[in-house]
Amino acid sequence: MNSPVLDAVAAEAPVHAAAAPPSRRIGVLLVNLGTPDSPGTNDVRRYLNEFLTDGRVIDIPAAVRYPLFQGIVVPLRAPKSAKIYKQLWTERGSPLLFHGLDLQEKVQAQLGPGYVVAFGMRYQNPSIAKALEELRAAAVERIIVLPLFPQYASASTGSVQEKVMDIVKDWWIVPSINFISAFGSDPAFIATIVALGQRELDRHHYDHIVFSYHGIPERHIKKGDPTSYCKFGSCCDSLTDANRYCYRAQCFETSRLVAAGLGLTPEQYTVSFQSRLGRDPWLKPYTDIALVDFPAKGIKNVLAFSPAFTADCLETTIEVGDEFKELFEEAGGEHWQLVPSLNSEPQWVDAVTAMIRRH
Repeated sequence: MNSPVLDAVAAEAPVHAAAAPPSRRIGVLLVNLGTPDSPGTNDVRRYLNEFLTDGRVIDIPAAVRYPLFQGIVVPLRAPKSAKIYKQLWTERGSPLLFHGLDLQEKVQAQLGPGYVVAFGMRYQNPSIAKALEELRAAAVERIIVLPLFPQYASASTGSVQEKVMDIVKDWWIVPSINFISAFGSDPAFIATIVALGQRELDRHHYDHIVFSYHGIPERHIKKGDPTSYCKFGSCCDSLTDANRYCYRAQCFETSRLVAAGLGLTPEQYTVSFQSRLGRDPWLKPYTDIALVDFPAKGIKNVLAFSPAFTADCLETTIEVGDEFKELFEEAGGEHWQLVPSLNSEPQWVDAVTAMIRRH
């Protein structure tokens, strides 16, 4: 016996069976430090105000930090920094920004439609809040956060993690969030640096290699070392469970791995630290002091790496590339060459993509 109702249901059944369920995509948040919106003094001041009042960067009480930096340090420093940023700026704007956007685009293309890749800056624009909102609007199932700092430090990766959690705590629905806290010993990351370095070594003979990392105050290491393991010495000769989050130990480990990839002996390279601020002791040796002694030791040709940075920025292009070169030559050096950052090199894009897929 035929039924008009059953016939109607049967007719519609194939349509429902063929309908695809809504896709569940994974969100990826790439984060770098930050940059002014322009090299103008006002924009640089806004950037420095946000950066230097971060309690993980300047770890002094807020009652002292805000009036000191917003009222004295930043107003004095902004005009000087603006002049330096004007040297750095290109037709595409800030290198840290456009290299980040290029990396986002290329990683998205490799990962495909199952992922949504967003890019944000810890300070200024595009903000982490804006990038997270893009992922929330895409209804991603979970989020992988990759701060683009190879070695973990509270002032960089830790600050990004804190900011992300501060934002999502106000979301009604918070998806699973996975942080990639450090990748300074990741084989693909190391291989990319080695490839860029070898490219420079094939072009010129060098007497010595310098691995210059962004410095942090020694007290930052001590605050993250509840067992008092770190002695700022041979304790960093290997990366272990006891010091795996020690920034200094991670920097030495990255250097050892890159040196091994380039076939260097310990005598052929120096690990040092740059960009210190204030009078408190920072991680040593200081790059700007160490390099001045090189020519007297017969080291006249130096190849410099900046393995704490994954994209060209003020600290690499200007500080290591230009200012250190000038200091070296004034001391009697002949040739100082900076190895470019990873930026959006194809091999680096592959490395980032692989890291994300593993997580």
